[in-house]
Amino acid sequence: MPELTWFAWALLALAAVVVGLSKTAVPGAGTVAVAIFAAVLPARQSTGTLLLLLIVADMFAIAMYRRHTNWRALLRLAPAVLVGVLLGVGFLFIADDVWVKRTIGVILLAVIVITLLRRRFDAGMADGGPHRVAAATYGTLGGFTTMVANAAGPVMSMYFLAARFPVKEFLGTAAWFFAIVNLFKVPFSIGLGIITVPGLLVDLVLVPLVVAAAFFGRWLAARLDQSLFETLVIAFTIVGAVYLLLA
Repeated sequence: MPELTWFAWALLALAAVVVGLSKTAVPGAGTVAVAIFAAVLPARQSTGTLLLLLIVADMFAIAMYRRHTNWRALLRLAPAVLVGVLLGVGFLFIADDVWVKRTIGVILLAVIVITLLRRRFDAGMADGGPHRVAAATYGTLGGFTTMVANAAGPVMSMYFLAARFPVKEFLGTAAWFFAIVNLFKVPFSIGLGIITVPGLLVDLVLVPLVVAAAFFGRWLAARLDQSLFETLVIAFTIVGAVYLLLA
């Protein structure tokens, strides 16, 4: 078991709760967990450790929203996502912990900008709808950011919103998208050495919190003030990204 302070464990526990909530109530909120894991654990190890918790949460999201999935949209994204994941694998192969940490910080700042732009231009994007260029752009960026930093939530949320999906179809399509992509990443993560035995031990401690938060997220979804929560997520993510860039 990694030697971590009680405060580090408390932060990881908070991140595990965020992971569960992000899959069943607030898509994109997982960027907070990305920042916490990368701040507490070595940057490369943090990516692999968080990946396994995300997969657990994906399974619960699928169970809750499996009947509401747009498979045509997923097939349209598949080629670009594959390219993005492979680019991320190449980057992780040559990058050390410092570069990974800085890159995660930059990615988090980028997805914050994307989220803010999404809020501003939602109506215009919905009128135009997504097309092949959008699928290629967001698919590639989503594949790269999810491989390097597990931070594709806001990127893909923007794409799914542009597709004008109803709420349940949005959640169901996103659930299957991340479940498939995250499972696809596992062999690469093992080969790159970012899934480790110490990371697995950390996951065993945190999995119950992810499960509990996933069920709580389902209850919370209908009662949550989404605008306020997204504002808090953006604020926390900015703090985490700046920390990673300056640490």
